[in-house]
Amino acid sequence: MLLPSHQRQIRSCALEGEVDGSHPLSHPVIANGGQDDSSLGSSVPPHPFGIKPLGNKYFFNGEDARTSLGVLQIVPDEILMQFLEYLDARTLRLFGYTCKFLLGCCMADDIWKAIFLESDLGNKSSFEWRGSWRATVLDLSPEQSIRVDCSSVFSDVLHRPFVCSHISLSQYTKNIPTTNEIDRFEDLSYEDFAGKWSKKPFILTECIQAWPVTKSWTLESLLSQYSDVVFRAEAVDWSFKTYCQYMRNSQDESPLYLFDRKFAEKMSLKVGKEEGAAYWKPDCFGPDLFELLGTERPAHRWLIIGPERSGSTFHKDPNATSAWNAVIQGAKYWIMFPPSASVPGVFVSKDSSEVTSPLSIAEWLLEFHSEARKLPECKEGICKTGEILHVPSGWWHLVVNLEDGIALTQNFVPESHLGGVMSFLKDKADQVSGFEDEVADPYALFTSRLREERPDLLEVGLRQLAEKKRRWDSVVGDDESSGDQPQKKNTGFSFGFGFEEEDDEVP
Repeated sequence: MLLPSHQRQIRSCALEGEVDGSHPLSHPVIANGGQDDSSLGSSVPPHPFGIKPLGNKYFFNGEDARTSLGVLQIVPDEILMQFLEYLDARTLRLFGYTCKFLLGCCMADDIWKAIFLESDLGNKSSFEWRGSWRATVLDLSPEQSIRVDCSSVFSDVLHRPFVCSHISLSQYTKNIPTTNEIDRFEDLSYEDFAGKWSKKPFILTECIQAWPVTKSWTLESLLSQYSDVVFRAEAVDWSFKTYCQYMRNSQDESPLYLFDRKFAEKMSLKVGKEEGAAYWKPDCFGPDLFELLGTERPAHRWLIIGPERSGSTFHKDPNATSAWNAVIQGAKYWIMFPPSASVPGVFVSKDSSEVTSPLSIAEWLLEFHSEARKLPECKEGICKTGEILHVPSGWWHLVVNLEDGIALTQNFVPESHLGGVMSFLKDKADQVSGFEDEVADPYALFTSRLREERPDLLEVGLRQLAEKKRRWDSVVGDDESSGDQPQKKNTGFSFGFGFEEEDDEVP
């Protein structure tokens, strides 16, 4: 049973959103005395509601807000938060007005994100972003948002996401060990790439300078030209204007990442070495054998835009393809491991069909970065504006934006990885993605095109396929030993080719 004193709080908190001059706001913010609640130094500010980590409870002499939960005190914070996920917007809002501890729980923006996606707003491409999922769902201006001192609330479940959304990335991206540094060159010839570098990551600093987009694209220029164009950003389809509002005013632990495969058509761009083209694939990577599939090839190029701290958690690119990623604006931190490596904090099912990792990039950095950096296979680097990074087939990689930025990426099949791609299409058909429904057998389609146009390469690929059959695990990183390890649900970024919108892998 809730205490009567908290019933009075319901009355005052219910005034949230009724700012017309006749009603006061609910309780003002009470400063946290300038205390930094985290163990990460001054980079993490005090929580806006004063919520503190659970350990601080043992140094607190006042009344613990959790005692006001009544019978709900027996429910762990994790279970309580799961229960709240079943409430609708009105019920969740009112439930949070019952006591300070529940207010802290019901303000958690991840819960409101789910409500947003299920609401009518979730189907709109343009609307006014209010700075948080809760404020957007409830259409609250900053002046109308509730402000309550919750400094008597102690919970790692509530405080941890706030810490993750404010950690300084520089502490993880500086002082990269010399042995870990990704190799950097001005440019490469195709002969050097094919002979020495097709199976290693590297950064090219002078490869894309001739691209028109390198000179003309900025977030501001794109906003002025394409503000009404609707792009896919993980689970939503928003106009670029709306996405920019979100990007510039969000405190999400895992910011939405604009990752659109149909951008060229939407923006009426020409791609390739022809007059008026926006950009083209670099010569150093040579022939892309998936081009033999013509219009039947899987999706292969994407526009990527995101704010600082956005990015993708550990994954391998689909269909055993290689990739390049060109930074048009901003800077990206990459940490990479070869196919056979066991990446700390990343667990793979026996058939490699399921990959689970911590909930966010920030959580992985907090928990596992130090351990991962010590592994001899670890490769790290920062790809800056005007530079391009090569991702070899099968390599694990995590990437995070160090500032707001734009990038272009493309997946391809170099001759040196033909056998690996053929093996994936044949032996892991249930994991193949990106082909339209009409393509019933991607392996048969690919080998048929090779037989018609490059029979010499087909023979090479078949020989490689035979050689790889017994050592598939070491080539693509199918770590069967990880199958029995405990797993955590991954709600962060996931990379899939998915052709139909409803088939997209939604984070």
